[in-house]
Amino acid sequence: QVQLVESGGGLVQAGGSLRLSCAASGRAFFMFAVAWFRQAPGKEREFVSAMSRGGGSTAYIDSVKGRFTISRDSAKNTVYLQMNSLKPEDTAVYYCAGRPTPELPKTVAEYTYWGQGTQVTVSS
Repeated sequence: QVQLVESGGGLVQAGGSLRLSCAASGRAFFMFAVAWFRQAPGKEREFVSAMSRGGGSTAYIDSVKGRFTISRDSAKNTVYLQMNSLKPEDTAVYYCAGRPTPELPKTVAEYTYWGQGTQVTVSS
């Protein structure tokens, strides 16, 4: 069993930066592909970024390319999402997700484990 706990959300002005963290319990986390999703009020949860279990492959939604960077520290069992040049449309609850797979899933249905979410609010 793996538990994921996000942190690092908050209120920031447009153009600012935040770094989200996702701490995982469980010794097998190195076998997991990991991802970040977000859900704005009244909208469906959407894919933001993902990283393969070895870290060799990453994916991003077009709207965050060049602004967000996903990374993982295997020694700390932690996944990060560095978010720069934030925009008001980035406002959402951000969720960390994981699945033990060699693939790079990008949909909600493909992920097994989820964190509780952390709120990111970008003011204009």
